Amino acid sequence: MDHFLTSVMTSHGYLALIIFAFVEACCIPISSEITFALAGWLASQGKFSLALVIGIGTLAEMGGSLTSYAIGRRGGRTLLDRYGKWILVSRTDLDRAEHLFAGRGSWVVAIARVLPLVRCFASFGAGVVEIPALPFTIFSAIGTAAWAAALSLLGYNLGDTVTKFFHSFSVIGIVLVVVLVLGLIAHRVHAVRKDAHRPAGA
Repeated sequence: MDHFLTSVMTSHGYLALIIFAFVEACCIPISSEITFALAGWLASQGKFSLALVIGIGTLAEMGGSLTSYAIGRRGGRTLLDRYGKWILVSRTDLDRAEHLFAGRGSWVVAIARVLPLVRCFASFGAGVVEIPALPFTIFSAIGTAAWAAALSLLGYNLGDTVTKFFHSFSVIGIVLVVVLVLGLIAHRVHAVRKDAHRPAGA
């Protein structure tokens, strides 16, 4: 993968992996797909250990997941209404997570933690609907470990293919990444602004 995408990870090593994984699990929409796939690719280059990428990444995500869960249990929607806009999280995001949990057992946490987009808000939603702490921890760990392992292995095994593409089309690749990031931010800002005009109980 292009130096533009790998510089932070290569410069700061496992610390960057820990920070990115922890923050993403705290409801801040950083792409865990890129984080773990990139770390897996670096492992294939001998810069990381694949086992440590999966292990450390899972623990960091669990730290963020438990933090998000605790905040959801303590503050719930009131906290989201007050501060959600600053991290580009809308009430609609939480609605989706709550809908996923409604009428189902704690096991659904494991499923939620491997669903793109939903996984970012799943732990907070689980806290809001007061899923018991022990089952939440167990099922969140299962889902998180599966997600981290799958993406890391994907990056480990397919990283060279992606790397060749980025080296061949580096300028296009950088432009695409920038456009995707800006598009994601614009989408999140629109969602938060739309929620701001929605009655709190709607």
